[in-house]
Amino acid sequence: MRISIKTRLFLSHFLAVVLVSGSIGTYFYVSALDSLLENLKHRLSSTAAMAAESLDAASLDAVRGPGDVSLPAYRDGLDVLRRLRRTNPDIAYLYVMRREGEKTFFVVDSDESEEQALPGTEYPSPPASLLAGFSGPAVDDRLYKDAWGVFMSGYAPLRGGKDSYLLGIDMRDAEVERKLWHLRLSGIISLSLSLGLAFVFASVLARRINRPIRLFAKTCAEVAEGRPGGRVDVHTGDELDRLASALNDMSARLAETLARRDEAEAQLRRSRNELEARVEERTMELQRVNAQLVFEIEERKKAERALYAAAMTDPLTGLPNRRAMERQLAAHVARVGRGSSPFAILSCDVDWFKSVNDAYGHEIGDQLLRLAAETLQASVRTGDMVCRWGGEEFLILLADTDLEGGRIAAEKLRHAFEKLVLPVNGEGVSRTISIGVAVCRDCLDVDEVVRQADEALYAAKNQGRNRVAVKVSA
Repeated sequence: MRISIKTRLFLSHFLAVVLVSGSIGTYFYVSALDSLLENLKHRLSSTAAMAAESLDAASLDAVRGPGDVSLPAYRDGLDVLRRLRRTNPDIAYLYVMRREGEKTFFVVDSDESEEQALPGTEYPSPPASLLAGFSGPAVDDRLYKDAWGVFMSGYAPLRGGKDSYLLGIDMRDAEVERKLWHLRLSGIISLSLSLGLAFVFASVLARRINRPIRLFAKTCAEVAEGRPGGRVDVHTGDELDRLASALNDMSARLAETLARRDEAEAQLRRSRNELEARVEERTMELQRVNAQLVFEIEERKKAERALYAAAMTDPLTGLPNRRAMERQLAAHVARVGRGSSPFAILSCDVDWFKSVNDAYGHEIGDQLLRLAAETLQASVRTGDMVCRWGGEEFLILLADTDLEGGRIAAEKLRHAFEKLVLPVNGEGVSRTISIGVAVCRDCLDVDEVVRQADEALYAAKNQGRNRVAVKVSA
């Protein structure tokens, strides 16, 4: 598509003016927007900090669940929050939250609708600004959406409850949007005025420059057709006058210009050839360096894999260590929580192991532990996991196994261990093993299922050792 010079001049000047005025307008708009948001954040932070002094965290310790709404402490706290909310029409809700470990719960909520959060209601996925409010005043950096709507919120720790209690204030998104709308309206008006000014300025400049250009085009066409002698007669008082003089001398200097052009092209070809040679040399060097980097990266990856394997392996038995087992247990507990099949844990302890160290020395004890590890590993399924839990204690994870299946597997291990004999100085050293069995059907975490297996192991020890005991969940 062909575009006339007049149109191009108009567009270039128009865009230049728009760019300058738009940049300035954008700067002031962004500055005003930042100032508005900072003002809103300061108001929210100050209001939350002052409101937090109205309640004492100690008085709310007893408010733990929905059944505590009748307590005087809850009613007094709710009354204070609702009075504070009515004093400021910009405030949507006030509430008090408690943090327990990694979870956050509502304690008091000023909402007077049926969607009021009752004590003990967990707040899912709290934003970072809310969590920061337990330690000091904090404000959202943007609008957040949750089950109760879209808000910008401020937080402050409750008096006497730093790190455990906070008071939160939600400002309605409509109020924030209203303030932003006024700012945007001012920006739109400013932009419209800038566009109008740019249009007038570009139109005048395009018309002033386009007339001499038409005369230059006419004279050049005459020279190309073999009719030199035409002159460009313009009086603009600027660079166009000098352009007219140069055009009138063009024919006489054309041959000289062509000669210089040929020389320039030859020089350009030589420079290009030299550049290609340098580029090829540099490319080969870069390829060599790249190959070296690839080799070093591969070596580093090998070292990292070796370090990871060492961190997850028991150096004595070669079995996975406690850290590796804890990761697998956490993954299986999570899968059970999502509805997967239960799994069994066998807590195994070598009976009277200390007597081996006392009688034969720790080197023989270590050999016995390695033989025990080989026996246990050979007696479970391919998908099961055996680890050295600590000392002479081993932990076995049986995937997709119920309590009866765990008991049967434990008995198989116990019988295999009875056959274990370590030759020492012409005699055989053997020990039995006690096993505790537990199953994770709806366990909450790794510690719970391991504790149940340990309790079963202690029961097996107390019943005389060399036996299997199971832990039946309540």
